[in-house]
Amino acid sequence: MLGRISAQSYSFDQSFYTYNSEKFALCFFRDPDVVSSLKKMEASVWVPLDKPVVSVDVEVVPCTKVSMELFDPIYSCGILRPSGHVVKCFHDVYPDYDELRQMLQEEDSEHYNVIGREERGEFLFHLFKHLCLGGELCQYEDTIDPYINTTKQVYKDLISVQKDPDTKKMSVVSTVLKVSAHVSQWLSVCSSCSHEKLCVYHES
Repeated sequence: MLGRISAQSYSFDQSFYTYNSEKFALCFFRDPDVVSSLKKMEASVWVPLDKPVVSVDVEVVPCTKVSMELFDPIYSCGILRPSGHVVKCFHDVYPDYDELRQMLQEEDSEHYNVIGREERGEFLFHLFKHLCLGGELCQYEDTIDPYINTTKQVYKDLISVQKDPDTKKMSVVSTVLKVSAHVSQWLSVCSSCSHEKLCVYHES
């Protein structure tokens, strides 16, 4: 990920309403401070947004998880060995393939349903999948721990939680938006926003 993933943080000190997400996202990409500092990757080089955003498509991404229990089924379904090593498997296209990546991508995988459809929609799962699959230069890990630990750390940095004073239960108070911003080409970003902060990370 070195040099190929970036996190930029912007402050938003007004009220945010989920039903107004599309207007919020469009205003964000048109804000002078954002335009002057937000970057995208082209040909492995970070460059400024050189063309104005004309429209956006916004999708609210579920973000309710406050623990890593979502991934518990992975440890007992045959994807991992008792040591935590990921089980390798044969693939027609990718010579160095494993059961974890197959479960993440292929619906006909025998392990695909160990993570339910609702859980697969969670921001935590999307983050884990992004880190596991990586990009064109990704060197895959042999064990599950680096993926789980990195996902946990990044997730904690991106979202905010609070404790209910009555039930003492923790809950996520951030809203996660998947935004497709239309310029001269597609730019896809995921935004995590709460009343306290706005965090954006780019996917090349």
